[in-house]
Amino acid sequence: MKASRWIAVSVAIGLVVYVVERRVLGNQPDRSIVTDVWQGIVVGAVVGFITAQILARFWAVKVNGWITMFGLGESGNGMLLRAAHAQLFPGPVNVPQEAMYWWTNADGAGHTLSGERDYIMHFPAGGLPPNNAFWSLTMGTSKNHFVPNPINRYSVSDRSGLAQNPDGSVDIYVQNTSPAGHESNWLPAPSGKFILWLRVYIPGEAILHGEYKVPPVAEVR
Repeated sequence: MKASRWIAVSVAIGLVVYVVERRVLGNQPDRSIVTDVWQGIVVGAVVGFITAQILARFWAVKVNGWITMFGLGESGNGMLLRAAHAQLFPGPVNVPQEAMYWWTNADGAGHTLSGERDYIMHFPAGGLPPNNAFWSLTMGTSKNHFVPNPINRYSVSDRSGLAQNPDGSVDIYVQNTSPAGHESNWLPAPSGKFILWLRVYIPGEAILHGEYKVPPVAEVR
């Protein structure tokens, strides 16, 4: 992290401590060991949580609406970096050389993803996620649950038999109803808000070096 960012984070944390101590806990002239301990627990918990939130925003990389973080799962990560990772990528994660992760709940224009609209993810010819294993695009509800659908499809991947366009590009249709003539490339969405997760296993060098850009989820209706 650049020095300017560390300064910004330090100032933000200092303001949080001040607000919690002065505005939330207030002045308590009749203090005891017990009240001091409880105040320490409360302040520590609140400051720790907010610090992780702040750091997660600083370390996150957002391109075309997709959010990722580099360095997930590495053994040398400090406590603060691990806490920041957990805010945006909860659950078990691998080191970057084994897997990279992205998620989004917004389209390329910044609008919340919803099954009330239809979307396309367009991968140009040769533009599918580079890897030495496989990749997958998974659909989830706003609460990260699988979406029941008539074809029992919860993700698409390079093993799904996706149809190519004449120029070699690939379009993935993300919508609530089946796209006529494009069922092989359909990722069923719920009727309401949803989240997309992209996972790439044994990612290529372009991903590891931050050169690969996941295409945006573009609204078509």
